[in-house]
Amino acid sequence: MSTKPQLITYVDRLAGDLRGLADVLRMELEGVFAGVHLLPFYPPIDGADAGFDPADHTLVDPRLGNWNDVGRIGAEHRVMADLIVNHVSCDSAQFRDWAARGAESEFDGMFLTRDRVFPDGASREHLDLIYRPRPWPPFTTYEIAGEAREIWTTFTSEQIDLDVNHPAAWNYLMTVLDRFRDAGIDIVRLDAIGYAIKKPGTTCFMIPECFAFIQRVTDATRARGMDVLVEVHSHHRFQVDVAGQVDRVYDFALPPLVLYGLLCGDAEPLGRWLDMAPRNCVTVLDTHDGIGVVDVASEGDEAGLLSNDQVDRLVGAIHASSGETSLRATRSTGLSSDVYQINCSLYDALGRDDEAHFLARLLQVLVPGLAQVYYGGLLAAPNQMALLDRTEIGRNINRPYYDATSRRAALGQPVVRATLNLLRWRADNDALFHGSFTCAATGGTLRLRWQGQDAQLRAEVDLARRSFIIELAGRQIVDWSGFS
Repeated sequence: MSTKPQLITYVDRLAGDLRGLADVLRMELEGVFAGVHLLPFYPPIDGADAGFDPADHTLVDPRLGNWNDVGRIGAEHRVMADLIVNHVSCDSAQFRDWAARGAESEFDGMFLTRDRVFPDGASREHLDLIYRPRPWPPFTTYEIAGEAREIWTTFTSEQIDLDVNHPAAWNYLMTVLDRFRDAGIDIVRLDAIGYAIKKPGTTCFMIPECFAFIQRVTDATRARGMDVLVEVHSHHRFQVDVAGQVDRVYDFALPPLVLYGLLCGDAEPLGRWLDMAPRNCVTVLDTHDGIGVVDVASEGDEAGLLSNDQVDRLVGAIHASSGETSLRATRSTGLSSDVYQINCSLYDALGRDDEAHFLARLLQVLVPGLAQVYYGGLLAAPNQMALLDRTEIGRNINRPYYDATSRRAALGQPVVRATLNLLRWRADNDALFHGSFTCAATGGTLRLRWQGQDAQLRAEVDLARRSFIIELAGRQIVDWSGFS
């Protein structure tokens, strides 16, 4: 499978609409990306969670275009789309029908109620066990056919959890997959699937029954000719455990470990992770979510990839590098940065240091996996403080909007031009990165080696001094200009 770089982007925030994005990929980003992850483009793109709360998962928001426009992008790029497994919007036709008609609705049973999981009531101990990505209780009271019912709402009160074991919910998910297949989608990202199965007396997150459900959805997706990527933010063992079941799994540990290496001058935690990380991973440095801390932290008695002291050091370094704007954005979500994630752009997390920003991307394209590049990180976007102030949504600090003028200006930045050249170089040398990989880390230095069938690459990256040397086919590259 090709590991040529792919883009992650909101359609409207980078290019206005789908036709605009097709133009950007074909012209301004020519030769850079072999694929694109279209972040949710279903109505409404401006709902409670920026498209991750679909009212109709089978439609394209008309403000962006239609399925034919998605197909035009797919004619030249591999396209990834999100199957939002755990929930739908409270404005979906199915939920509105059930709320109005209750047991008379054909969708009765499709949505998960508290009493479905806890028919005999839930003790405080049971409730405290539930793993929560947000600091509030996972239930919201709705009136269903005139009766107050407690509904599971894992993420926000507007995102209604599905009872994925019910035939109506399964049929709904299969209808979405059929729509994806017909539109030519290549890769399906299983969003929030770790929360899909709830069982009393458990964390209700990535429990054994969830792994079985992941296999069921994976089989259904592959039967339709599409590959599967699983999205799980949690202890790194889950990435390792699920990697064998699916085509791709995220390497969410990479961003905090790269940041720790660059901000703290210590490459050894990154080197240890690269020795054990799944080889079928999708690598990222930043995404539409925050910078994951939970992915490298300890959990109970299980050690993390960073010690508690190292996590504290990383969190403090990011806040300091961003002028504490990341602290403000993270607090605005109510999340604890040392438990879950930090809201910050990659560029500000690195103190707007162009060399460090380029070096982070260099590390991403040199390690095993399929590199996906978030549009904000690609364009070296700083923290969006005005957007944060206007919306009071912490993650909007790293979800910038561009028009043609601001996008061209961003593309003209020296660090962005160097990054584009690096990504083209990576695409042109993709065959080499299907060979054997070894690495070693000492202090602040990471040494990488790729042995392909016809060529060898050696790289030495000094994270403490923020320098590198790459040797490929007898040629040395020691600075940004070597990729131009």
